[in-house]
Amino acid sequence: MVNLEDAIIARYEHSGERFEILIDPKGVDMLKEGRDVDLIDYMVTEEIFRDARKGDRASEEAIKKVFGDAGIIDIAKTIIEKGHVQVTTEQRKEMVENKRRQIVQIISTNAINPQTRTPHPPARIEAAMTEAKVHIDPFKPAEVQVKDVLAALRPIIPIRFDKVKIAVHISGEEYGRCYGDITGMGQIIKEEWQNDGSWVGMVELPAGLQNEFFEVLNEKTHGQVETKIIK
Repeated sequence: MVNLEDAIIARYEHSGERFEILIDPKGVDMLKEGRDVDLIDYMVTEEIFRDARKGDRASEEAIKKVFGDAGIIDIAKTIIEKGHVQVTTEQRKEMVENKRRQIVQIISTNAINPQTRTPHPPARIEAAMTEAKVHIDPFKPAEVQVKDVLAALRPIIPIRFDKVKIAVHISGEEYGRCYGDITGMGQIIKEEWQNDGSWVGMVELPAGLQNEFFEVLNEKTHGQVETKIIK
């Protein structure tokens, strides 16, 4: 459950009846993103209102007429998915900013400047989004909005999604320390153990992660690593 001060009203009207719930906007956002969420944890109270501001509860007859024998979670999902969500100006501003950060993260992780084949820093992406006057929908999944954002950015900065292949050569001892980082950022598509016990691998990862990849491996191995971008 959440505090009333943090909640927004989700409203659904059907068959001449009105139904409202008080819910944390984080729960609404998660549901609309298709994530697995227990809405009860984000509702102020397990009540279906006719008018939440006045505290007027919807009648059992009205609930049964529209929702049948559905439970509170299914009713709440219907209200959110088919109804209208009311947010304050401050809540919407915060939700838009959070969604903007998610979109910037996705783009900076996956995109490069095709002219230099180097990643765009997040600050550059944010500045280009501001210049392009990109519209962010606080209730639409970030992944869904990325395509439109990229289209808006292309007239301003050279950018495209890409992957990069990097050859890595490290000692067997360092391999054990770095394996989690290597597989966490990319996918090993080819590997071979050398006669001296060292490891050589080909790793494919989102192009925007290449600088972080180099930094992590250099830090973990104290510089005892050989890497090369494969064209």
